[in-house]
Amino acid sequence: MNKVINYCKACYEELAHKTTWPTRQQLTHSAMVVLSASLVIALIVFCMDSVFRFVMGTIYPN
Repeated sequence: MNKVINYCKACYEELAHKTTWPTRQQLTHSAMVVLSASLVIALIVFCMDSVFRFVMGTIYPN
């Protein structure tokens, strides 16, 4: 049980005193980069799916 308590104390010390947290501006910037990249990837996947659907519809008409 003593090992668990020491581990929890060490985790707290690391998070409270040794970790550098991003500023609000850095966090907002990173979130916008992730959102933009996600939208671009979603658009690319949508375009690829549309082209694939068109090609498959041409090869195998209903």
